[in-house]
Amino acid sequence: MDKKGTILMQRYKLGRLLGQGTFAKVYHARNIDSGDSVAIKIIDKEKIMKVGMIEQIKREISVMRLVSHPNIVQLHEVMATKTKIYFIMEFVTGGELFNKVAKGRLKEDVARKYFQQLIGAIDFCHSRGVYHRDLKPENLLLNEDSCLKVSDFGLSALGESCRQDGLLHTTCGTPAYVAPEIINKRGYDGAKADIWSCGVVLFVLMAGYLPFHDSNLMEMYRKISRGDFKCPQWFSPELRKLVFRVLDPNPTTRITIAKLTENPWFKKGFKPVVAQAQECSLGSKDIFNEVGDTMAASSSSMKPTCMNAFDIISLSAGFNLSGLFENPEHHKAQARFTSQKPASAIVSKLEEIAEMESFKVKRQDGMLKLQGSKEGRKGQLAIDAEIYEVTPSFYMVEVSKKAGDTLEYKKFCDQDLKPSLKDIVWTWQGGDQQQDQLVPSGQL
Repeated sequence: MDKKGTILMQRYKLGRLLGQGTFAKVYHARNIDSGDSVAIKIIDKEKIMKVGMIEQIKREISVMRLVSHPNIVQLHEVMATKTKIYFIMEFVTGGELFNKVAKGRLKEDVARKYFQQLIGAIDFCHSRGVYHRDLKPENLLLNEDSCLKVSDFGLSALGESCRQDGLLHTTCGTPAYVAPEIINKRGYDGAKADIWSCGVVLFVLMAGYLPFHDSNLMEMYRKISRGDFKCPQWFSPELRKLVFRVLDPNPTTRITIAKLTENPWFKKGFKPVVAQAQECSLGSKDIFNEVGDTMAASSSSMKPTCMNAFDIISLSAGFNLSGLFENPEHHKAQARFTSQKPASAIVSKLEEIAEMESFKVKRQDGMLKLQGSKEGRKGQLAIDAEIYEVTPSFYMVEVSKKAGDTLEYKKFCDQDLKPSLKDIVWTWQGGDQQQDQLVPSGQL
């Protein structure tokens, strides 16, 4: 058991508990040889295996090895036993930036210094193809010299995570700080989404409160989508202009980091820092070897996408904000159904239907991509079926047309897909099998 005084790997002596979550605990510790303080994040392997988070942990390690920067919490090394994974990280003594803001708004020069350091760190991340996706004062730490350190890359993404459209599609982040295009669920540029979150952080530092706030979550999302906020009277004219450029709800016209760093308000006293290359030791290269058999056994199956609060909220027609972003006539043809069958059974049935209708099938990131072989009125029909895990025993599948004729797509759904899914789709009303149905988008 991990507790104060425990010696890890004959190298680190555990100190007090700094914090804990569902899958990990963070302790203060000392390097026995050097006496240096470190923070050790201890992750329970069994717990992350049960919820399918192995790839996320691997990605977090990959990301933190890429982003060695004075304003980013440094990962020194990664070690593991049969049951635990240990992140040995820089120990940051000054607490969260949130704690400073909670006492009241900051002076302009102080807020500007922190914002400059944040932008410098995020610009470096983006140069390495890393997008943080959960920037907020709680994830910004301060050392004893009041130097800002970006932490918690658990929701970060690498550029290689982008789909063929060059955009990210995972809906994540903290509601009050999330960019409108993420709420919209139409794909987003990770760099532009991070810039928006930085803008919210800047507003909070200077105002002492959030720009977008409402007791009704959906009303707050509508305000975010419209860019509906007001700057307090103590914001200088230069700062007001910058804030409105950063919190532009249209990502195509939102200010870029390159332009932001040339802004007069931002440039005042700005001293860029140079990142020093630092090595992160992975210890044993086989930190996941104990779960290797499990991973190998499941490698041929497709892992469904886990749904989060954003995804569930977006299923309701009343909560659909896409009309704020695009013409309703341009909405893609799509339908949804739910199932209590295992994900493997859903995938097998969809592949069976595809084979019967001469579709080529490709598995990709929780999605089945069906490519028709027949030439239709508008070329070959292409369909995506994305599987979401709502709970371990309840799944939702979103079927959407990616190319081809809409009428041919609807015919395929009504005549081929719907009848063949009779034993898969969940019964909505009282167990009557005649009520099995595909649910049109927005009616869940």
